[in-house]
Amino acid sequence: MEFNESVINQFIADFILPFTRVSALIMAMIGLGSRTIPMRVKLFLCLAITAAIMPAIPPVRVDNLFAFSTFLLVVEQILIGVLIGFVTVLVVETFTLAGQIIAMQTGLGFASLVDPASGMNVPAVGQFFLILTTLLFWALDGHLTYIQFVVVSFETIPIPSDGFDAVKFKEVAEWGGWMFATALSLALAPLTAMLLVNFSFGIMTRAAPQLNIFAIGFPITMTAGLIIMWLTMGNFLVHFELQWQRAVEFTCYLVECR
Repeated sequence: MEFNESVINQFIADFILPFTRVSALIMAMIGLGSRTIPMRVKLFLCLAITAAIMPAIPPVRVDNLFAFSTFLLVVEQILIGVLIGFVTVLVVETFTLAGQIIAMQTGLGFASLVDPASGMNVPAVGQFFLILTTLLFWALDGHLTYIQFVVVSFETIPIPSDGFDAVKFKEVAEWGGWMFATALSLALAPLTAMLLVNFSFGIMTRAAPQLNIFAIGFPITMTAGLIIMWLTMGNFLVHFELQWQRAVEFTCYLVECR
């Protein structure tokens, strides 16, 4: 068996281009792309997934491995992988945003933690929702679902594809609107309850002006916020299932699978 230059270049192209798309997905996806996971573990996982799916991927048609067109193919694979993984980030950030809205309205926003995934200070309620959403993501095998999506994408969006038209930037930005809509709908019940609490404080202030509302208002508001969160926690799973179903359907649209 001869290993000439064309055979070696073809083997490298058949491995590097799928590896680029898979690694972009892993780095962008929630959970697996976290900063707390060592980089060597991520690299080994990307290599293992690429080696496992290489026999099922059609051969890559690349004339010159070191041409500028090949560089554009690498960029395209990165964009496809990042967009697929970015959908999972939008799902998780939906509930983090809802937790931040609730925290700010209930006075619990003063308690903040450093998010190890992003390195930013977020309210403790938002961090609690982030942890809960991530656990549900793992429990529903979300990581396996999106690895399957990236495998299917090699058939529906082959290498090379029709160009950057295959990457749907506008649709991803528009679907991000669901993040704000779902976060607001999840926080609507606690916000309405807290509005009634604040309204009652206003009545108390008008009825008894000598009452120091600032001395008793914050403790009661925080306690009421915790109780309201506990009573409305049953809606969390319902909203997560709806948002997760939207994410799966939208990812199917992105990779053009049926």
